[in-house]
Amino acid sequence: MTAKTVLVTGASAGFGAATARRFAQAGWRVIACARRADRLQSLAEEFGANMHTAAFDIRDTNALRAALDALPDNFRGIDVLVNNAGLALGTAKAQACDLAQWRQMIDTNITALATLTHALLPQLIERRGAIVNVSSISASYPYTGGNVYGGTKAFVTQFSLGLRCDLHGTGVRVTSVEPGMAETEFTLVRTGGDQAASDKLYQGAHPITGDDIAETIWWIANLPAHLNVNRIEVMPVTQSFAGFQVVRD
Repeated sequence: MTAKTVLVTGASAGFGAATARRFAQAGWRVIACARRADRLQSLAEEFGANMHTAAFDIRDTNALRAALDALPDNFRGIDVLVNNAGLALGTAKAQACDLAQWRQMIDTNITALATLTHALLPQLIERRGAIVNVSSISASYPYTGGNVYGGTKAFVTQFSLGLRCDLHGTGVRVTSVEPGMAETEFTLVRTGGDQAASDKLYQGAHPITGDDIAETIWWIANLPAHLNVNRIEVMPVTQSFAGFQVVRD
């Protein structure tokens, strides 16, 4: 059977790196995209000819289009797009947040995702492919300090559902994957590298791992062509729903 091709953004760490490895190990051709060239190089060395890497900032539309234009011939037919690149910045309440951080989250989690998806839709339709968008439980459940991050992930979830409507009849499948607490570099990025804060958050919680989500994405991508998982919410058993806040006089 001819090998299929998957493009994974944010492939230098966490869910993205684990997903790139999962597909490459199974013999797929993988296009791994991220900012950190050194980490992508490690993937290229590990998987050789099955792994094509592209180092660029997903927010840079010109760099994104150049990376797509530079794909080798045997990587041009993309069957699955995994929109994983994204980040949370800061933990402050909205009234104390840095506007620059808000804009960076919007540019990365929303604008870049939409730009790449738009660029690849023609060939995904031609190949009756699949789109997997990595959202978050914060798309559905707000929490203090989540403000714009949660808003961007709500966009990802709703955009996924909208794509399902518009792609009706094309054979293209679309899924929003919505993880809960996961131990990756997420909290380190969010807190500006505070390892103690990251350790405290995950200590004893048995959180989701990158491999857990990679396996979920692998399962979705390999379902029979007539099945679509619209949304899948994944949480560790140790995490459940919080109560409402009440302020009293």
